Amino acid sequence: MNHYMFYIQILYDNENLLVNSIQNLLNKKKKNVKIHNVYSPYPIHHMEKLIHLKETKLSFLSFLYGLLGFSIASILTWYTMIFDWPQNIGGKPSYSWIQNVPSFIPVIFEVSIFFSAHFMCITYLIQCKLFPGSISKNPDKRTTDNMFLIEIYSEQEQKVKELTYFFKQNGAKEINIKKIQNV
Repeated sequence: MNHYMFYIQILYDNENLLVNSIQNLLNKKKKNVKIHNVYSPYPIHHMEKLIHLKETKLSFLSFLYGLLGFSIASILTWYTMIFDWPQNIGGKPSYSWIQNVPSFIPVIFEVSIFFSAHFMCITYLIQCKLFPGSISKNPDKRTTDNMFLIEIYSEQEQKVKELTYFFKQNGAKEINIKKIQNV
């Protein structure tokens, strides 16, 4: 027996209509509907809470990248100013990294921020698959300009009809349904 799943794309041209439709769908009408994803041309605040997305580990990764930058900057300042080529600058002892830390703080701070910012950009691009040669996950290119899209998967044809009617009543501009074979 062939199992089919329905892939529903609902397009809006207004952020408020989109948010109200999602709130109505999840709060009042159909609590057992799972929204797979929402695409928009800009971030919509609190959308992750509305569609119950799990939190990412990006803040922890940012801390790790900053810690890596701090470590490398500390080793770099020790190696260049204490070990490799010690100099007497302003009467400061050239044999102690600890006593010279105040003069190294700007370098350590800047390298920490540099590592954190650049590695976070690289992590974001990899996670979103936006690197050269990758295939875009975006189902509709209009969501990068002025449209908002909701993705829903459903196995029941009756539920698809109910959802189609519900979203049309709530101001959807376009609804696309694809029937895909469920393996």
